[in-house]
Amino acid sequence: MVEASELVRLPVFADLPDDQITWFVSQSQELALKPDDVLVHQGAPADAMFVVLDGQLQLRGELIGGLVTIAYKPGDVTGALPFSRMKQFPLTARALTSSRILRFPATSFPALVQRMPELTSRLVAVMSDRVREATRIEQQRDRLAALGKLAAGLAHELNNPASAVKRAGSQLRATLRQLKDASQDLGARDLTPAQKSEIEKLENSLTQSNEPPPDVLTVSALEDQLDAVLRSHGQNDLWQLTANLARKSARPELLESLFSLLDPDAARAALCRISASLEVAGLLNEIQNSTARISDLVQAIKQYTFMDQAPVQNVDVIKSLETTLTILNHKLKRGVEVERKYEPVPLLVDSFGSELNQVWTNIIDNAIDAMHGQGKLRVRVYRDDSCVVVEIGDDGPGIPPDVQPHIFEPFFTTKGVGEGTGLGLDTVQRIVKKHRGSIQVSSKPGDTRFQIFLPVAGAP
Repeated sequence: MVEASELVRLPVFADLPDDQITWFVSQSQELALKPDDVLVHQGAPADAMFVVLDGQLQLRGELIGGLVTIAYKPGDVTGALPFSRMKQFPLTARALTSSRILRFPATSFPALVQRMPELTSRLVAVMSDRVREATRIEQQRDRLAALGKLAAGLAHELNNPASAVKRAGSQLRATLRQLKDASQDLGARDLTPAQKSEIEKLENSLTQSNEPPPDVLTVSALEDQLDAVLRSHGQNDLWQLTANLARKSARPELLESLFSLLDPDAARAALCRISASLEVAGLLNEIQNSTARISDLVQAIKQYTFMDQAPVQNVDVIKSLETTLTILNHKLKRGVEVERKYEPVPLLVDSFGSELNQVWTNIIDNAIDAMHGQGKLRVRVYRDDSCVVVEIGDDGPGIPPDVQPHIFEPFFTTKGVGEGTGLGLDTVQRIVKKHRGSIQVSSKPGDTRFQIFLPVAGAP
């Protein structure tokens, strides 16, 4: 039998009158559990509150989109609580050790509220702590899900230039061997200084050209013309060289002048070397461009996460938005056109690390989803008195009028099961308020706009 003195030692019952404790015990049932005994099953009717007297309980099961495990020790209260909306037990409670549990029936909650107002107040605080913990777990899971989506997109973005570098490096090795063989072949021939000078002049003019390559049809036509010149001089197997020459806009007249200056074998060796040089130059450009793209992405990641920077600092809003757009490029390039309207001068706000980037990411990601990856994303930044205003809009179907009042509510989502947690815009609103700002939304079919107002850096 549970004694009143035993309950008074527990924090939730401390300093309560003896007559109230005695009444509580009289309404309760003491349960003895062995290790691995189940107290309640997930999904069972929430018909009681439980006080852990001795031992340890473990609550485990699927909750808010993932597996949750919670441990309870002596003095902890679990199960249904007064004023709780719980209809079913969300988790299975199992004894980890030999345990003593006090079971208080939910049918006695009205009497509990009347007889023990102080205990009721404490139990409401317990319920508030429970809600906060559930929210924290869900927010953490939401952040991890968002991080996973960003990581997958960045992996794809990094893989493209990395693959290009790997492919170009492999081709470069083979092309350098061809260049070496062609150079040895040409060097073994008895050429005059004038002939050598003409070959180098032609090679330099093509390899050092910075003109953009012609269009595909022009290149194809040039290949046919160059191939015809080669065949007219008995070079029927050099057709593979014409692509490199055509991409550099080499004219048929250049080949004619080369064959007029050299004998057919020397001209062939010169063309092989020139073609190999052009391919080497092209591969080096591809490697340079790809590594620059990787470097830009790494820099964008550092800026997005504010690595190696102070937690609170002045942030250029435009640069912050552009960093976010770079991070989300894998979703934008599938069919979203970005329209930018920026002030010509930097607009600075005080930011807590990368939190503002989370705001842009959530809103832009929602806009892309609303447009189903096809449409126009409008990003505008301007100053309004002492505020920087960031406006992010899309031409999607809009937010229904009955939904708009609820979009900032925690756990509210219009997406399917497993597609959204309903914490994206709740997180946005909390971050904006933390930065002493405000957020507004207007929506109709074809025009949804989120406006974020943030104090200019240094504003009182």
